[in-house]
Amino acid sequence: VQLQASGGGTVQAGGSLRLSCAASGRSVSSYALGWFRQAPGKEREFVAAIRRDSDHTYYADPVKGRFTISRDNAKSTVYLQMNSLKPEDTAVYYCAASTSVMLVMVTKSVMYWGQGTLVTVSS
Repeated sequence: VQLQASGGGTVQAGGSLRLSCAASGRSVSSYALGWFRQAPGKEREFVAAIRRDSDHTYYADPVKGRFTISRDNAKSTVYLQMNSLKPEDTAVYYCAASTSVMLVMVTKSVMYWGQGTLVTVSS
């Protein structure tokens, strides 16, 4: 599976962005999908995940209530809607895929990574 993330950019605090990640190769419906982020000088951290059938989503505490993950299996795409952005959300965002949602929530267990897209939130 190849993952291509897009949608990053620069936004003021309080603003919104929507990230997209298009998958190619094997059917994306076979995989749980997720998003991670890595800020300068910090380790990559889990942000959000969604099960293969879209009926369960999971979020890291810092983004709960502000970010929403969704997927469109027909378009082989996963999205991350980010609202009420804060300067501390500044990071490179990576999409990820694994065979189960529990695996896609753990950095070491991710099977496939996208190339990353930079989100910068100015104060």
